[in-house]
Amino acid sequence: MKSMDLSKQRAADSALKLVRAGQVVGLGTGSTAKFAIEGLGKMVREGLAVKGVPTSIATERLATELGIPLLDLNEAETIDITVDGADEVDPDFNMIKGGGGALTREKLVALASTKRVILVDESKLVQKLGISRLLPVEVLPFSWKMSARLLTELGCTAKLRLQGEKPFVTDNGNHILDCQFGVIEDPVALEKGIKLLPGVIDSGLFIGIADTLVIGFDDRVEIRERSA
Repeated sequence: MKSMDLSKQRAADSALKLVRAGQVVGLGTGSTAKFAIEGLGKMVREGLAVKGVPTSIATERLATELGIPLLDLNEAETIDITVDGADEVDPDFNMIKGGGGALTREKLVALASTKRVILVDESKLVQKLGISRLLPVEVLPFSWKMSARLLTELGCTAKLRLQGEKPFVTDNGNHILDCQFGVIEDPVALEKGIKLLPGVIDSGLFIGIADTLVIGFDDRVEIRERSA
């Protein structure tokens, strides 16, 4: 296993120690969350009684293969704990997510959760958001060019995400604009500004959402709690 994968595995194993019998667990999307879902599947096979709420069709498929009983968000109403990954995390626990295109469902599941646990390897820790990642924004296909123009007016270069030669389509049937803002000095204000734009569903800025960071390093796991 690669060093980075070992770090993700360590983080996932530590995060799963926070899961209790009888809980409803939000299941994230992406390479890091996959380690946690696989670990949870093993715990379920060993007798742990939990139910999962998947944040994507891919996660739903994986959880089903692993035998994790599932609910959708409308059935769950509230979620005890969500375990997910992130593309970037700043010192205030603000995040960029959505590299896999599941940002809207990930955010909804996180906001419905009592506790939000984010798994990352150390490469995802940044001093300011936007240093290493583009910001994904989910938009309506009907008006994606208008949304791109309006996002550009906020100070970015917005590019339609492609899958092969065709536009990438989210699980919600929408498109993704990957936005190059550079260093994001005020992520709180930017998130609000993006949300007000016509045709925008949501952005990959996750502000004030992460409660607990579980960080996998080469030689250890570190758990950090967001200050109140």
